Amino acid sequence: MPTFFDFLVKWFLIMAKKFYVVWQGRQTGIFTDWTTCKLQVDGFTGARYKSFPTQAEAEAAFSGGANAVRKSASSNGTGAKLSKASSATTVKTYTQTDIDKMPEHTKIFTDGGCDPNPGKAGSGMAVYREGKVAELWYGLFNPMGTNNTAELNALHQALLIAERELGSGHTVAIYCDSKYSIQCVTQWAVGWEKKGWKKQGGEIKNLDLIKQSFALHQKLKDKIGVYHVNGHVGVEGNELADRMSILAIQAAEPKFIQYGNAINVPEILAMRAG
Repeated sequence: MPTFFDFLVKWFLIMAKKFYVVWQGRQTGIFTDWTTCKLQVDGFTGARYKSFPTQAEAEAAFSGGANAVRKSASSNGTGAKLSKASSATTVKTYTQTDIDKMPEHTKIFTDGGCDPNPGKAGSGMAVYREGKVAELWYGLFNPMGTNNTAELNALHQALLIAERELGSGHTVAIYCDSKYSIQCVTQWAVGWEKKGWKKQGGEIKNLDLIKQSFALHQKLKDKIGVYHVNGHVGVEGNELADRMSILAIQAAEPKFIQYGNAINVPEILAMRAG
């Protein structure tokens, strides 16, 4: 028989429950937990979302739109504000569990390798559709490259594929294990461009690579997310992209080409890692 304590716990859970409305994000709608809501708005430029104490209020707000909430807050003097996703100055790292929860149809993993650094460099990519690996890519061999140039090349190729996937009506997310590449393209380049592609303290290295990726990301940024993952921690897509980057070096492949053999994940993972 339920105790008074059980009743209090149940009452607290009901009262603490919130409903999250997302008007602008990777997916819009009403979500019943912050973790799922955050996946829709974290890093999404121009995201608009707000929490409500009841489902009825959330449904009314969602159907009325973000502007209706602003007007209501202004007229009734509540001062309620929409939450706006801030532009990050750091990069959050996502785990395989986080990735699995993300709803995007197409998930693209990138990696770059260099042996030694500087030295022979190559790029790799793994493309997943609806949770299954569909394509592997490798190439862009540079006999005198760096790990950063290889990572930037891989990210640029991912953005090109993302553009095509979006054109086919698919939602897209990109995962990269280089914080340098992500921040160059999605954060730092914004300020560099405003200053005439200059930065305080010296030269912007790999500027040509950064410019081309930045221009493409600016076109796509409201429709895709670019996320950081740690390398060599068991994120399958990252591991496959890593093996492709090493294959690019071993094959000295100058173009970026699709892996032509059957995709046998255990066999590919058994290949040399970067």
